[in-house]
Amino acid sequence: MKVAIVGASGAVGQEFLRILGERDFPADELVLFGSERSAGRVYPFRGKQLEVKLLQHNDDFRDIDIAFTSAGAGTSREFADTITKYGTVMIDNSSAFRMDEDVPLVVPECNAADALNHPRGIIANPNCTTIIMVTVLQPIERLSHITRIHVASYQSASGAGAQAMAELQQQYKDLVEGKPVTIDKFAYQLAYNVIPQIDVFTDNAYTKEEMKMFNETRKILHSDVRCSATCVRISSLRSHSEAVWLETESPLSVKDVRDALESAPGVTLQDDPSSRSYPMPLFTGGKDNVYVGRIRKDLASDNGICLWLSGDQIRKGAALNAVQIAEYLIANSK
Repeated sequence: MKVAIVGASGAVGQEFLRILGERDFPADELVLFGSERSAGRVYPFRGKQLEVKLLQHNDDFRDIDIAFTSAGAGTSREFADTITKYGTVMIDNSSAFRMDEDVPLVVPECNAADALNHPRGIIANPNCTTIIMVTVLQPIERLSHITRIHVASYQSASGAGAQAMAELQQQYKDLVEGKPVTIDKFAYQLAYNVIPQIDVFTDNAYTKEEMKMFNETRKILHSDVRCSATCVRISSLRSHSEAVWLETESPLSVKDVRDALESAPGVTLQDDPSSRSYPMPLFTGGKDNVYVGRIRKDLASDNGICLWLSGDQIRKGAALNAVQIAEYLIANSK
């Protein structure tokens, strides 16, 4: 088994290295690729020092079985044919192919079998906020079909990459030292602030990030559900959180929902208001599961349930989900 990481120097690429090591992923050889800026850097993996190779249009992927790509949509589009030319399966973490009909969009806890049909050699990893939400919604969907979702996301700096995380830390340092605040990766100062925009606005006044949640949720769950989202950047460093209001065809009790989530793969129930126990990004960072709590009936809808969830955007929202897809492929290969 020969595996590659494209975009090895980025936040998600570095998380791929950690997760492949932690999960004892069956890779006999790992090859790292990156841009001109990161080529030549060296990273440790299983007692070896791996040097990042320059990503080029050549035959470097001839013997590679699986490639995890996380270098942006433009790079994924440009190099997809080069990566898949000799049969490499490309598990792509960008938005490039997510809504293509012949590219499966997969969250293993929800629709793992979709990954087995990848005619172009590409499997898409969904948007981080979508992954975290549908992992929690799928057990509820099994109880009763979800017809409508309203969600407000509270997304950490990690969603904008490693440089954005560093910028947030620098902003707090600037403020403490009385210096002008560094603003580059965000439209405004994020420290001590929230920004109600992630990605660019579309013609319907929703952002691309919000429309991803609408479209990707339907594709992953094979559902006609409608999802109205407001995505907000907040000044936490890592882990996204979401407040979710959902409606089902039949009314569900809080106990039924709690029981379903408690036994669901990839989910940790943390819901004890009496002891102030509920998910927070302060504690979900670095964790594999999506944590869910604040489960209650929706006072505005007879068929509604409200809940709060939090999950690590870089792990389950990106690298871990892709690695789980690869593990499923290996376990179910003929």
